[in-house]
Amino acid sequence: SIFRRLVDEKRRKGYTDVGSAGASASSGRSAGASASFASREEALLARLNSRTRATLLARHPAWVDSPLLPLAEEIDVCRRCNLGAQRNCSVPGTGNPRAKLVFVGEAPGAEEDRQGIPFVGRAGQLLDKILAAIDLKREDVHILNILKCRPPENRNPAPLEIEACRPFLERQLDLIEPGILVALGLFAGQWLTGKKLSLTKLRETGPHQYRGIPVYATFHPAALLRNPNWKRPAWEDFKNIREEYKKL
Repeated sequence: SIFRRLVDEKRRKGYTDVGSAGASASSGRSAGASASFASREEALLARLNSRTRATLLARHPAWVDSPLLPLAEEIDVCRRCNLGAQRNCSVPGTGNPRAKLVFVGEAPGAEEDRQGIPFVGRAGQLLDKILAAIDLKREDVHILNILKCRPPENRNPAPLEIEACRPFLERQLDLIEPGILVALGLFAGQWLTGKKLSLTKLRETGPHQYRGIPVYATFHPAALLRNPNWKRPAWEDFKNIREEYKKL
């Protein structure tokens, strides 16, 4: 059950107040005990949900009145693939819930897994600098990933993992209603466009479309750190994105 998964997860992360409820569940010695456990289960689930919501609001205060918040709660308890049981934090996204410009990356990394916020490592710092160069801040845009949990050792997302996360990303984009989407890297570019093209082709033949929304593909900031020679063409991409954004 979802309760069992929550209890196991919180116990693994060090919540000690879930033990008595778990013990009561395993005994099941009488109808009275079952009824008692049912009430404890309901109370404990409410307590865990309250903690989850408080944690998510601390990370994403702009979502306080947004349907993105309950969706983030769904993401936090998701176990559609094995990544949910292995990660430290779910990483639903970050930014303006009504942003007209949305960036979509690949998957959380180690630092994102620790903080529960996308693009907070070195690649995220570079993205912040790029945004500043086109007169934008994180608070102006929204940043998402295809996967909401970190793959082990930052490996590429597996097809089953991408499909497991697909409904979450689709619902997020439906709620945000962006005017422009920017795919950061190959995986995001192929997901948003539905085209199995190289990143070079995606960049050269854009803008593409995702449900009627223009999609521009560019390099992932992590790729720019690995290969600084790509920074100049990436800057050309972002200058074009800036001009299109001004038209919204």
